[in-house]
Amino acid sequence: MAIVSSAEAGLRAASRATIIQLRAPGRSTRDLEQDATRLVASSPVPVVISSRCDVAVACGAAGVNLPERDISPAEARTLLGERLVGRSVHSLESAVAAEAGGADYVIFGPVWPSTSHPDVQPAGVEALARVARAVRIPVLAIGGVTVERVAACRAAGAAGYAAISAFE
Repeated sequence: MAIVSSAEAGLRAASRATIIQLRAPGRSTRDLEQDATRLVASSPVPVVISSRCDVAVACGAAGVNLPERDISPAEARTLLGERLVGRSVHSLESAVAAEAGGADYVIFGPVWPSTSHPDVQPAGVEALARVARAVRIPVLAIGGVTVERVAACRAAGAAGYAAISAFE
């Protein structure tokens, strides 16, 4: 999953990603919706919108990814129907709760130190493995994932990974 802040960045990343997450928390709703519409219309891979169910519906996105502090997956599901609902989590308990609440996948991390979240203690590969064993939905690793670390993510049971800097 490529996590990007604009349609242009998403289109550049699309050839190397299986799904794109548009994450632009500081932008106005109008600007985000216009950029999301452009990305959804042009992307060869599915697009999810970070935290904004309204924008996901308006632009026809494949779904939404929700931070832990956001509405529950069940609440998002009432707005989105069968679209994808993902949840970013930082603990085993949150991953289990996300699955129980109807999330289609979780993004777990940070697994390693991350330049985008330098003040957050990494959970480590063993924690990733515990999460992957505890849930039946796909788990994506995030945080410090590099090409050299992808194999460790897979060995821990992750279905894949999400990254910001790897796709910039």
